[in-house]
Amino acid sequence: MQQFSSENDNLPLSRFELMLKTNSIYFFDADEFEQIVLHYVENGKISLANKALNLGLQQHPASVSLKLIQVELLILDDQIEEAEDILSELQELEPANDEIYIQKATIFSKKGLHKKAIEVLKMSLQYAEDKVEIYSMIGMEYLFIDDFDTARLNFAKCLEVEYDNYSSLYNVIYCYEMMDKHEEAIQYLISHIDKDPYSEVAWHQLGRQYVYIEEYKKALEAFDYAILIDDAFIGAHLEKAKTLENLDRFEEAIEYYQLTMEIDTPTPFVYLRIGKCHEKLDEKEKALEFFDKTVKEDPLLDKGWLALTDLYISEKDYSTALHYINKAINIDEENNEYWNKLAEINLKLNLYEEAVQAYQRSIHFKDDKLETFIALAGILHFLGKYEKALQVLLKGTEIYQDNPEIIYRLSGIYYIMGNKEKALTLLEKALKINYDHHKVIEDLFPTFFSDVRVISLIENFKNI
Repeated sequence: MQQFSSENDNLPLSRFELMLKTNSIYFFDADEFEQIVLHYVENGKISLANKALNLGLQQHPASVSLKLIQVELLILDDQIEEAEDILSELQELEPANDEIYIQKATIFSKKGLHKKAIEVLKMSLQYAEDKVEIYSMIGMEYLFIDDFDTARLNFAKCLEVEYDNYSSLYNVIYCYEMMDKHEEAIQYLISHIDKDPYSEVAWHQLGRQYVYIEEYKKALEAFDYAILIDDAFIGAHLEKAKTLENLDRFEEAIEYYQLTMEIDTPTPFVYLRIGKCHEKLDEKEKALEFFDKTVKEDPLLDKGWLALTDLYISEKDYSTALHYINKAINIDEENNEYWNKLAEINLKLNLYEEAVQAYQRSIHFKDDKLETFIALAGILHFLGKYEKALQVLLKGTEIYQDNPEIIYRLSGIYYIMGNKEKALTLLEKALKINYDHHKVIEDLFPTFFSDVRVISLIENFKNI
């Protein structure tokens, strides 16, 4: 889209705004109206864009370019039927205008009819001089239907025309990543670098792919090339720092994170990563300093509060840890890992009822880990809430049907609740699955395991 950039370019816009102030009517040619409307659209002044467009259509009712802009604005405003009517009229007037097909495809895409959008975009290719935008749009439509390989091929066509089209390069690599084809992505990037060896973006992406396959030394080399080409490329510095972390080279990682702060304004992410590095180096005070900077810079970054939580847990300061994990939960209350952490802290503080509630919330938010079911059932057992413990274990069996940890506990709970036959049946099943594990469970249910029939059953399995 053309923008006003010089005094001459600004003249139509100035005249138009003067016209609005004086309620006069000035004449503009169609191209000038197009520039004025697009200027307002790009600056988010849609009401002024519509005023300019309406006046433009009054002065130039046959202008196809203005009518196409009208279609764009109608689509933005969800007035789809009116936009379709105008496009039908325009197609009769100019059947070889590729922009008409592009707008029709936009409407199909907006309706979720992505295959129809692709068909129309392919038709536009025979009329378009600049095919790059259309191949990119086709690629995006294939992304919508999760056809990543075909999407990749279309984005790659953009790069065949414009080798420095970085958005298309990112999209090609994104498609490879979605297909979990990191080796293929590496080969593609190497071939791209052969054509454009000074592409810092390609080197950066190559490094990221090496990280995925844990080739960290090759990743560092790729990031180094990206930095040599553009020493202010923050993304390459960040990725290099993260890679150094993966190699446990924490002092060097800190240096590269600090370099990004010299290039641009420090971000909460960088503060967080520097804090993590200091924590790994057992420099707790420095870690705390950077975690504090993280949450001060962005109080809504839940990972910052989580980092503080973990730091205070490591120091056995559970009361302070409790304060910080609650802050993380207030930001992302559907994160079951946070509820799990809250439960563990409550246990350390002997707040058993609160721990139960936290584990229940964790399960409510789709936590299906075996450890969660076992921990919650264990607390309920300790509190004498046997029926609730039973329900938790039964829910666990829906996911872990033949897990001996759950079945042994179920047998013990049934015994406590007086259903001794069910308890023995389940104990026999558990012994068949894992005989030795009964030794771990004995201390939890001493009465059960001192029962004569239980002792006899265990003896029977001893020599099997």
